[in-house]
Amino acid sequence: MVHETLAATNAVVTLDVALPGIVWPWLVTVNMWAKSIGTGVIFMLFILLRMHPESVKNLRLPTAVVAFLFINIFLLFTLADLHQPFRMWHIFAYPSFSSAIAWGSFMASAFLGLLVLLVFLAYKKNNETFDTVLLWTAILAIPVTLYTAALMAQCTARELWQMPAESAQMILAALLAGSAFMILLGGNKLSAEAKNTLGVVLGLSALMAFIIYMSEYIFGSMKAEEIAAVIDYIKGDGPYTVMFWLGQWIAYILPMLFILLSRAGKSDSILKMAAILALVGLAIVKHVWLIIPQLLPMS
Repeated sequence: MVHETLAATNAVVTLDVALPGIVWPWLVTVNMWAKSIGTGVIFMLFILLRMHPESVKNLRLPTAVVAFLFINIFLLFTLADLHQPFRMWHIFAYPSFSSAIAWGSFMASAFLGLLVLLVFLAYKKNNETFDTVLLWTAILAIPVTLYTAALMAQCTARELWQMPAESAQMILAALLAGSAFMILLGGNKLSAEAKNTLGVVLGLSALMAFIIYMSEYIFGSMKAEEIAAVIDYIKGDGPYTVMFWLGQWIAYILPMLFILLSRAGKSDSILKMAAILALVGLAIVKHVWLIIPQLLPMS
């Protein structure tokens, strides 16, 4: 009994606040959206430097700066969402290695450090070293992108968030956001071939993400009654039906159509419109999918 009492007095309290109905609000939506851009532009720069090096040779510094800014937005909104933000250092001082939060914190911190190095190397025009560091940064960007899916999957009471589907959606979101932002960032600096590559990545990412969402929308209820109850929030007269379909059209359907039109008419302005719609729509889609499982009472 004495031992148990002493152990209890040494416990580290990290969350001693009342839980709201929606535990993860719009702050987490911004978190995921910004992370998709921050990791996505790194993916796209890595691909373009190998496929179209002359077209993007002057985009090393702007891309590294964009990635640095959006990863910091991701970290800022992650911190803002914590009920006890001034205790976040406990994650590093008392880590739980079975927690996706701890691993995500370690990887995001390392990723941010590599981005700082990329910005420095690009500023110094040390392109050879930059490209070497970019390789490792792109590799680390994969688990940084995926860890949110693991965090959501650990919420076992939220049946809709399944690790395989959420992992695919996180990678597709990064590819979609990264290609869309690079289209806008590169502008007239990009060659027609580089724009076509980005358009293909954007279009295929939109198509695959849309297929996964429609599969869950149509067949999700076969998996569990909990999923059927959650999907009801975006079906028929559900409170999020309009927002769900608005997001699907803006993020996926319209960008795919605009990319086809841009390729047929060789129009840069239509391609840029597809990119803008994809970025705006992605935030809507992520928000709906984040909120609706939390609306289902757990008792």
